[in-house]
Amino acid sequence: MSTAGFNSQNGTGTGQTYANGPSQNPVAPQQLPGVGYGMAHQPTYNPMQAKAPPPPAHPGLYPSGPYQPVTPVCSYQPGPPHTSYPAASGQSLLTRPLMGGPPSRTPPQSASPGPRVPAAHATPPPPAVSSSGYYTNPQHPMAPAWQYNAAPQPMGPPATISTPPRGPVAGHVNPASSSTGPPPSTAYSPAPPPPPHVSHNVTQPPGPGMSRSPQHGYTQPGTAPPPMTPMAPHAYQPNRAPYGPPPTGPPPPTMKPAPLPIGLPMATNATPPPPRADAQCGGAVNSTLPPAEHDCPEGDIECPGTVAGNGPPAAPSGYNHVDNQTGVPPPQPGTPGLHLGHYPSLPPGYQNTGYQNASAPHNATSPMHPAMQHATQPYTQAPPPYQQPHGGPGPAQLSPSLAAMSLQSTTPEALRVVNLLQERNLLPPTPIPAPTPCLQQDLQKINCHPEVFRSTLTSIPQTQSLLNKAKMPLGLLLHPFKDLSLPVVTSSTIVRCRSCRTYINPFVSFLDQRRWKCNLCFRVNDVPEEFMYNPVSRSYGEPHKRPEVQNATIEFIAPSEYMLRPPQPAVYLFILDVSHNAVETGYLTVFCQSLLDNINALPGDSRTKVGFITFDSTIHFYNLQEGLSQPQMLIVSDIEDIFLPTPDSLLVNLNECKELVQDLLKSLPTLFEKTMETQSALGSALQAAYKLLLPTGGRMSIFQTQLPNLGVGTLQSREDPNQRAAAKDVQHLSPATDFYKKLALDCSGQQVAVDLFLLSSQYCDLASLGCISRYSAGSVYYYPSYHHQHTPAQVECFQKDLKRYLTRKIGFEAVMRIRCTKGLSIHTFHGNFFVRSTDLLSLPNVNPDAGFAVQMSIEENLDDMQVVSFQAALLYTSSKGERRIRVHTLCLPVVNSLSDIFAGADVQAITGLLACMAVDRSATASLSDARDAMTNAAIDSLTSYRQSVLTIQQPGLLAPACLRLFPLFILALLKQKAFRTGTSTRLDDRLFAMCQLKYQPLVYAMLMIHPALYRVDDLSDEGALNISERTVPQPRVLQLSVEKLSREAAFLMDAGTVMYLWIGRNCHPNFLTQVLGVPSYATVPDNLYLLPELDTPESQRTRAFVGWLRDQRPFFPSLQVIRDESQLKPTFMQNMIEDRTESALSYYEFLLHLQQQISK
Repeated sequence: MSTAGFNSQNGTGTGQTYANGPSQNPVAPQQLPGVGYGMAHQPTYNPMQAKAPPPPAHPGLYPSGPYQPVTPVCSYQPGPPHTSYPAASGQSLLTRPLMGGPPSRTPPQSASPGPRVPAAHATPPPPAVSSSGYYTNPQHPMAPAWQYNAAPQPMGPPATISTPPRGPVAGHVNPASSSTGPPPSTAYSPAPPPPPHVSHNVTQPPGPGMSRSPQHGYTQPGTAPPPMTPMAPHAYQPNRAPYGPPPTGPPPPTMKPAPLPIGLPMATNATPPPPRADAQCGGAVNSTLPPAEHDCPEGDIECPGTVAGNGPPAAPSGYNHVDNQTGVPPPQPGTPGLHLGHYPSLPPGYQNTGYQNASAPHNATSPMHPAMQHATQPYTQAPPPYQQPHGGPGPAQLSPSLAAMSLQSTTPEALRVVNLLQERNLLPPTPIPAPTPCLQQDLQKINCHPEVFRSTLTSIPQTQSLLNKAKMPLGLLLHPFKDLSLPVVTSSTIVRCRSCRTYINPFVSFLDQRRWKCNLCFRVNDVPEEFMYNPVSRSYGEPHKRPEVQNATIEFIAPSEYMLRPPQPAVYLFILDVSHNAVETGYLTVFCQSLLDNINALPGDSRTKVGFITFDSTIHFYNLQEGLSQPQMLIVSDIEDIFLPTPDSLLVNLNECKELVQDLLKSLPTLFEKTMETQSALGSALQAAYKLLLPTGGRMSIFQTQLPNLGVGTLQSREDPNQRAAAKDVQHLSPATDFYKKLALDCSGQQVAVDLFLLSSQYCDLASLGCISRYSAGSVYYYPSYHHQHTPAQVECFQKDLKRYLTRKIGFEAVMRIRCTKGLSIHTFHGNFFVRSTDLLSLPNVNPDAGFAVQMSIEENLDDMQVVSFQAALLYTSSKGERRIRVHTLCLPVVNSLSDIFAGADVQAITGLLACMAVDRSATASLSDARDAMTNAAIDSLTSYRQSVLTIQQPGLLAPACLRLFPLFILALLKQKAFRTGTSTRLDDRLFAMCQLKYQPLVYAMLMIHPALYRVDDLSDEGALNISERTVPQPRVLQLSVEKLSREAAFLMDAGTVMYLWIGRNCHPNFLTQVLGVPSYATVPDNLYLLPELDTPESQRTRAFVGWLRDQRPFFPSLQVIRDESQLKPTFMQNMIEDRTESALSYYEFLLHLQQQISK
C-alpha cells in the first residue's frame, strides 16, 4: 500500500493500517454493490438514501403559528393530495420537504448543494432502488448512498491491494463487494444500543434443564435398549467445585449405543470446505494474504494450538456455575389507564380508538422494568410442542420436520393491518418485548436471549434481492459481556469446527455418537473422546447433553493454547487534571474519596497495580515505591519530550503499597487547592501514561475539565454559541486533529484502553477528545456544568457512576469475532473498538456496560436452509488472571416471502441500528443527510409493505402491527439531542448523545430515544411487584404529549440517563406533603434532586418506584424535580415527542408527511 493512500485513509504514517467505526471488509475484489459470490447481480437497496440538498424553507413550510388541523391525506384521491406542506414556487407538491427544519420567516433564497463526499467507485453504481426521492430535479447531485444491506461504498480514496485476495471460503464470512479500504474514521461512534431484559430467571443459565429422560437417548426409534449408565438423580449444582476427570481408558464394552438419526440434511458438497484463512490478528486491514488462523500471533479465540478431536483425551473436564446476579421475582400487570389532562387535544379526524393490546401481552411473571422486560412475544401462533420420538435426537438436533413449518398457516398478529392515521393509542402500557423467532419450541427454549444477541429481522430472507425488496436493515445488536449467571466449563479440549472454527453449540447436528455437523459451514467433524464424558450427569456416551450443547450462552476457561504470554495483571492508571479550573469544580475531592471507599473492591488479584499522574502545564508523577514513608511527587516540565523519571516505581503493587496509595489520595485535594495554573497539557500527560503502561497494558482513566491548550494535542474552540439553534447543517462533528486517534490506536496495540471523564461547563471538543476512547474500546462519561456546590445532582451522579466504574467486572486484552452461516456476510461494525481484520474486533478492555452493532448482507442464496446461525466469541483475561472465552449463539429461521420478513421485524432493534448508522452518517456526510436518511427508512419500509404485502389496498397510512411504532421512533430520533435542529444544543451535548447511541446496549438507548412517562401522584399497590420485601407500583406508560399531562398531577419521565419529576401547578397538596415534604407548590425548591425519606405510604411507593427504575441499569440516572415555571421545563417539554415545536413536526403531521411520500 502506498504511504499516501494510507495516510489519506487513516491519518497515520506508522505503516500499519488502522480502521474503525463503520468498517468494511478490506480484502475483497471490487464489484458493484450487492453483487455477491455466486449470485446474479442485485442492486442493493440504499435504505437511507441521502437526497440532494433541500430547497430553502419558506413561510408556508411548517408554519410556526397556532396549530392548524390538517385533513388526512387519502392515497386514492384523484387530484393532488391535500396536505399541510404547500410547495414552493415551481416545486411539485409531491416532493419531500426537509424534515425538522425551522420555520423561515424570510423569503426563499437560492438553494445551493452543500458539500458532499463522493463515494469511490471503479464503475458507476447502479441506480438506487428506492422510488421515493425528495427531489426529482436531475441537476441536483446525489449524496453518497447509505447502504445497510451490503457493504457500503467507502468515502475515502481506494486503497491498493498488493496481492489479489482469496475467493470466498465456505462456511465463513466472505468479503463484501468493495475493494476500497475503510472510510476515513471521522465518524464519532462511541455509543451502541442495548437489548431488553432476559425472560428466564437470571439465577439459572439460559436453556432447558439437563433432562435425562429416555427420549434423549441415542437409540433409534423402536429399539429402546436399557440405559447404559445410571444417571445421577440431580442436575449440576451452581456452586460446586469443577467435576473431576472422566474415566480413563476405553469405555466399558456395554457402552455401545446405536447411531443417532440424521439431523440436518448433508451439505451438497461431499468434500469438506477448506479451512478459512483469517487476517493476521495484529496485521493491517488492507494487507496481503493473511495467514491461517493457527498462525495468529495473538493466541486468541481463533488461534488455538490444538484442534479439538486430535490427540488423546487428557486432563480433567469440569463444569461449574457462576452467579453474578441475583434472581428477581415476577411482574404483574400495570395499573388501569389514567385520565387525561386539560391540555389541547389533537385535531379533528385523529380518532381515539383505544390501544390494541393483542400483540404485546404483559408478562405477569417478570419483575424487570418494562423497558428491560425480556418476555418475548411470538409474532405467530407458536408451533405445537415438538414430539421427540423415543430415543430420537435431543434439542441439539435440527429435525428435517422444520422444513414443514410455515409462517403462513395463520394470520400472525404482527401482520395485523394498522391505519396509523386513525389508531391513536398505539403505545402499549408496557414496552414491547422482542419478537420470538418462529422456531421449534425446543430450539427456541435454548436460543440466545435477545438481551444479549438480537437481530433486526427474526426471519432471515433467502436472498439479497428479497431483503432489498423489504427495504429494512439486516443487522445484529450485541451485549456480549453483560452481567449474567452462566455455565462455566473447564476442559482441556474446546470442541470447534476444524474448518470455520465455530464453537460447538446447541444448533449443531449429531450425525451419530462420534460425528457432528457444523451449523455454520456444514462440515462434519469428529467428536473428541473427552467430549463423550458429561460432567453434569457424570455419565459417558452422551455428548448431546454436555453443557456446551445445552446452552446458547456459555463460558470456557481457556487452556494454554489460547495464550501467547501469561495473562496480564489488572493495571489501573489514573490521569487527573489539577489546573485551576479543575480544582474549582471540586471533582478531585469526590474522586479521591470514592477511590478510598472502593479501593478494596477494585477487580484484581495479588498482582494488581495502580499508578497516578496529575497535570496542568507540567506533568506530575508519584513515586509510591514500598519502603517510602510518604509519596514523592516528581515534576517533569519538558512536555515537548516527555520521559518517565523513575519507571519502576510509578506503577506499584496495590497490596504491597496500599498505605502509600491511601496517603496520596488523602493529600491530593489539598495539594493543589491554591493553584493558579490555568493551562492543560493533556496530550503530554497521555503520552507519559502510554509509556508507563507500555510493558503491561491495562486501563487508563482520564479526568479532564477544560480544552487542552498546551503542548501536543492542543485544541481550539470551534463552537459558535450563536449557531447552536441553526437549522442548517451542524459543523465540527468530526475531530479537529488525528492526534487522539493515533494515540488510541497505539494504546490498542499495547492492550491499553482509555476511559474519559469530562467534567466541564465550557466547550471541550468531545469530537476530538472522544477518539481516545472510541478507538481503544474505552468509555466516555460527560458531566456538563459540573460544580460541587452549584450542581449537586451532577455530583451525586458522578459519585454513583464512579463507584460502578471502579468496581464493575472488567476483561483485559480481549478480542471478539462474529461468525455467521455460510452465505451471510458481515460488513460494518458500530461501537468502541479497533478492527484487526474483517470480522475480528480488538478490545483492550471489555466492560459489562458496552454494546455493539453489526450490519450484514446476504452474499449467497440461502435456498437450501431452514435456519441460519450467528455466533459471537469473546476471548478475554479476567481480573483474576484467567483466560476465558464467552460464546453466544443465535439461531433464526430462513423465509422466502416478504410477509414473513415483515412479520419477524424487530422495531426496536431496527431503530437502534438506524441510530448507529445515522451517527456515522452525520460525521462522514452531514447531519441533514442523516436526518433525511432516517425519514427515508420509514417511508421505504412502509412503501414496500403497502406495495408488496398488502393484498387489499385501502386508504390511509398502513403499517403492520409489528412496525406500528416505527414512525414514532423515527420522529423521536429526529427530535433526539444527537440529531435535532432548530433547538439550541451545545456541540458537546450533541456529540455525547451520539456517543451514547452507539455505545449503549439497546435497552438503555431506547429510553434515550423514546423516554417513558408515568403518572406518579396516584400510585397504588394494585398490580404492584414485591421485590426484596418492598412493594413496587407499576403505573401505566403514557404517550409523550402534553395532552397526557395535568396541572393537578405529578409525572415522572424516565429518559435513560436522567429522570424528570414534573409537578403540576395545582398538584394535590397530599402529594406535596406526603412525598416531597413541602406544604405547598410555591415552596418546592428549584434545585430539588433527592426525594426525602418520609414515613408515609405515598413516599415509600414513589421512592420504591424510582429506585426500582434505577436498579434496572448499570449507570445512575439523576433525578430533577421541575415546577411549571422552572428553567428546566423546556428540557422536559423537548421530550414530548408527539407534540409540535417551532422547528419540528408533531407526530400527526409527520404521519401525514409519510403518507404523502408513500402515495406518490
